[in-house]
Formats: sequence, C-alpha cells, structure tokens
Amino acid sequence: MRLLFVHGRSQGGKNPEALRGAWLEALGKGLHRAGLKLPSEIEVAFPFYGDRLDKLVADFELPADPAIVPKGSPVFDDYAAFRAEVAEEMRKRANISDAEVRAEAGDELPTEKGLQNWAWVQAIIRLLDRNLVAVSEGTIEVFLRDVFLYSRRKTVRTQIDAIVAKEMTDDTTVVVGHSLGSVVAYNILRTRAAKIPLFVTVGSPLGIRAIRSSLAPLVNAAGKRGWYNAYDPRDVVSLYPLDAGNFNVDPAIENNGNVDNWTENRHGIIGYLDDPHVAKAIFDGLDQ
Repeated sequence: MRLLFVHGRSQGGKNPEALRGAWLEALGKGLHRAGLKLPSEIEVAFPFYGDRLDKLVADFELPADPAIVPKGSPVFDDYAAFRAEVAEEMRKRANISDAEVRAEAGDELPTEKGLQNWAWVQAIIRLLDRNLVAVSEGTIEVFLRDVFLYSRRKTVRTQIDAIVAKEMTDDTTVVVGHSLGSVVAYNILRTRAAKIPLFVTVGSPLGIRAIRSSLAPLVNAAGKRGWYNAYDPRDVVSLYPLDAGNFNVDPAIENNGNVDNWTENRHGIIGYLDDPHVAKAIFDGLDQ
C-alpha cells in the first residue's frame, strides 16, 4: 500500500521530511479521533516541488508589488484577466459588496468599476486578505499568481507535474492533494492510463471557473474507490463544492462540506487531515 501526499504552494525553502512528518502527524490525530490507526506497512511518498515552483515564479517576473502594472507584457495581460475573474468569484462568495470595494479603492478608482480595472480588483484582494486571511502563509495575491502560472503556463505545469508524477507509481492506492496540490494531482491523474483507486482533495480551488476551464475536458480522475472532496465553507480557496454545478463529472464526486478547519486561515492542511471524517476516508482507501 502506498499513500501519496501532494502539497500546495508556499512550501519553498522548507524541509520536505519535516513537512511529510507534519502531514502524517495530523492524519494520525484524525485517525485517532475516528478510532483508527495508520497501517504499519504503509509507504508514504511526499514529492516536493516547492523550490522549483519558487524558481519558476521568479523566472516569469510577475511583479511582487501589485501596484506595478508593466506595459506590453503578454504574460502580465493574461495574469490580469485571470486575477480579475478569480477575485470576482471570491468577492461574491465572501459577500463583499460593490460599495465596500468602492470605499476600499477610494481615490484610486475611476468613475466606472470593472474587472478590467486594476484598482478595482486590487481593492477586492485587499478586502479578502483583511477579512478572510484565506491563504496559508501568504496573500490572495500570491496564491493567484502561483495558480495562474501552473494552470496557464505549460512550462510551469510540465516541470511541476514531472516531479509529482515520478512518485505516482502503480502501487499507489490513495492520492491526497491540498490546495494547489489538488490541481497538480488532478492534472496528472486525468491523463493517466492506470487509475489510482482513491483521490482525496482538501481545500481545493478546482471549482473556480477560471481554474477548471484550463483543465477541460473535466473527468473523474479516480479509480474504483472514487473521488472524495472535503472543504471548510469558510475557506475561500475552496470556493465551491466539486458538484454538478461546479465540476460536472460522471461518476459524481463525493463532497464533504462539514469540515471545521480550526487553523487561523481555515485553509491549513493540518486542519483538514486531523478531521476524523477526512482521515477515515483516506484510511478506507488504504484498506484494500
């Protein structure tokens, strides 16, 4: 039996073994709460792409300061459109009104609002950061930039996928993807001939239209045990359940929207893995 963890963003510069240990410790707590224990014979793989992602982000030179708007940059123009679309979905989900955005933008905002207006979108992101603190160890801005580069730039996707796919062996029985890691895992699994029995996603942004549109056609990428998706409704990264309205596949994905992710940002991986229902779902997939 083999369990594969696929981490999200903001992991560059960290110790992969320490991260793997933290995931396992959280899963152990969740299993204990469910009256279960991880089988001793299980092999746990933790492909680490954090440093490579950081380098690729630097190579594309998207501005770290959102106030900087470079002219004539095709990459930046694509990013601005992606950023605006996702920010608007997040705004609606967080019930942030147009009036609140106008007040936040202040003198920066011209007469007309609009997703093509950089100041308008920037005001949305500031409000999301301040009110929701929704992305682990970073801002909404950084999350959007990293997800954009992975989903919309083939060279980034190819290099990250190669690191993770190498560990996705035929004896892997469960794949667990968190945040951006759920997008990476899905992209690999959807074209893989040999299906992994169980796919588990937590805190996944795959329901966001701007992200899923780059991964069409949509499929259920799991094998006989299916696809289990868990999220905390307060986690703005996992905006929507992966249901017929947001990720319409056959067979349908099993969604658990009752997770109480206790981490400060409602998105942290340990707040998902120590949930007894999530832990039991992983355990059941290992129990072949």
